[in-house]
Amino acid sequence: MRGSPAVEYAYNALTCVMKAKEGEKALIVYDDVKKEVGRVFTQASLHASLYTRTMLLKTAPNTFRTELSPSLKQAISVNPPNLAINLLRGPAEETPFRIKLIASETSENRIRLGHGPGITLDMLTEGALALSSSEYAQMDFQANTIISAAKGAEYIEITTPQGTNVTLSIRGRGFFKDTTITPTKWGNLPTGEVTVGPVEDSLEGKIVCDMAIGGIGPLHKNLTIVCKAGRAILLDGGSTRVLNRVKTALSTDAMASVVGEMAIGLNPKARIVDEFVETEKVYGTAHIAFGRNIDYPTGGANDSANHMDFLMSEPTVVAVFPDEKIELVRDGRIIIQSTGKSTSMT
Repeated sequence: MRGSPAVEYAYNALTCVMKAKEGEKALIVYDDVKKEVGRVFTQASLHASLYTRTMLLKTAPNTFRTELSPSLKQAISVNPPNLAINLLRGPAEETPFRIKLIASETSENRIRLGHGPGITLDMLTEGALALSSSEYAQMDFQANTIISAAKGAEYIEITTPQGTNVTLSIRGRGFFKDTTITPTKWGNLPTGEVTVGPVEDSLEGKIVCDMAIGGIGPLHKNLTIVCKAGRAILLDGGSTRVLNRVKTALSTDAMASVVGEMAIGLNPKARIVDEFVETEKVYGTAHIAFGRNIDYPTGGANDSANHMDFLMSEPTVVAVFPDEKIELVRDGRIIIQSTGKSTSMT
């Protein structure tokens, strides 16, 4: 045992996902409201024999950051680390700030970044970060299987019992995973999804978001989004508060209402919680996001300053090829099927 269970699980994230190696340099950036999580990752980093620097960021309730401070920029650019961990609060209003932080950390493709907006200590004891090395290996296997099965697909079809029925093009865009993080690709902590940046003008149909929205949290009423030529053109349902916050986010700039992401959750310990960074990883779910994808390693052209995700339960996800269809997920169960052959990924 390298310390508390939380430290042990943080160590697993560093070594299994971030591929931390003895003697590398680590930078841990954490908000003052995330001090406990910052301390856990600092202890884990030291146990992994990393040269570890930390940077504490001040926050204030109902005051939202938009720009990086000079000291934060310096910490990233002067004697840059091999890997960085962001442990931040997660309100939707600070998404543009977090996007700028990610861009600064990954601008030269030499820092492996684990980004945790909304991360909590109980994720490291009971939730999506409380994973053994074998559980990380199983998720990585599932991710690789989906990526391989969908390679070369032209379209993705998504339907759900709640009424989602959409198609989107992934022609020339492949799925990628967050189950391992390299210098050319950053990922969230907790981990557990496969993602693709759809062709920006391709999303057609209706999304019925029944689970949660990034930056807002779990929903009590379903929200319907009508999409045409890649853009969200009509919102219906949900509470007045939710509708107003979504409208504000999707109006951030000209590309904020344009599709940016489609993803499938893989994490067997992820829960439906207030922080979307865990909820979006729930096994067998799917989500579609509007906004930024220009930094996706397999392609993306949406340069919005914002990114907002919409999570759906019990999806059926199908990859469409010129001569066949391959079912990736059926009713919330990952199951790769084509021409009568299937592989259950429970």
